[in-house]
Amino acid sequence: MRVSTDIQDNGLARLTLRRGEAGNAIDLAMARALLDAAEACARTTVRAVLLTGEGRSFCVGGDLREFSALPAEALENHLTAVTDALHGALRVLAAIDAPLVAAVQGPVAGAGLGLAAAADITLAADNATFTAAYTGIGYVPDAGVSWSLPRLVGPKRALDLLLTNRRLPAAEAARIGLVTRVVDADRLAAEAERTAEALRRGPTTAFGATRRLVAAATTRDLGPHLDSEARALAGAAASAAGREGVAAFLAKRAPDFTDTSYET
Repeated sequence: MRVSTDIQDNGLARLTLRRGEAGNAIDLAMARALLDAAEACARTTVRAVLLTGEGRSFCVGGDLREFSALPAEALENHLTAVTDALHGALRVLAAIDAPLVAAVQGPVAGAGLGLAAAADITLAADNATFTAAYTGIGYVPDAGVSWSLPRLVGPKRALDLLLTNRRLPAAEAARIGLVTRVVDADRLAAEAERTAEALRRGPTTAFGATRRLVAAATTRDLGPHLDSEARALAGAAASAAGREGVAAFLAKRAPDFTDTSYET
């Protein structure tokens, strides 16, 4: 099993990369398994997704051993199949309302960097390091790295990372905005669970609208974006979840967003 999928009745989905002995390197089977896992989340009432990788590394990128074993005439089609599945998984996870939390440790490279950057909240163990790695072997970015890096760290820093392949320690990755925050390695799993659980209890549809607004902000002019914000806010305020949130605030109590009637 390349990716395990645990979707609980309470709406928390745990996706775990299961090639720890290979640094969770992404081969065709893993890319397709990740797409299957993402689609399972899309078919279910999921309120938060937690992405982790077993072993010492979250993900070291593509499986170069698999790629190098292929004849040149087959490699292009093979890599197209890998990226089609991997990018399909990223598209599905970006489209659902449920926020995505990633917990990363050890060496993170290539497509692993893309998975870490795709999360809404990325927690990095203090032993994590990050490198793009692509151009070091004559490749170019995939897994959305050339899209996400400029948005997270700026174009100049993104090109520095993509062209020099320098290795970032976790603290620097947090300082420049590549990850959300750094935690002790022995606390990573617990902190990731706590974060995902807090999001699971939140207003999922409002989270989804917020994710889409932020994603669109870099490509939309201010005027149209303000119109989108206004429509999204009006819809959220009129929803059962919005009414519950305001009622709880005025009553000085914690809101209950987990009642499914609030997701209409």
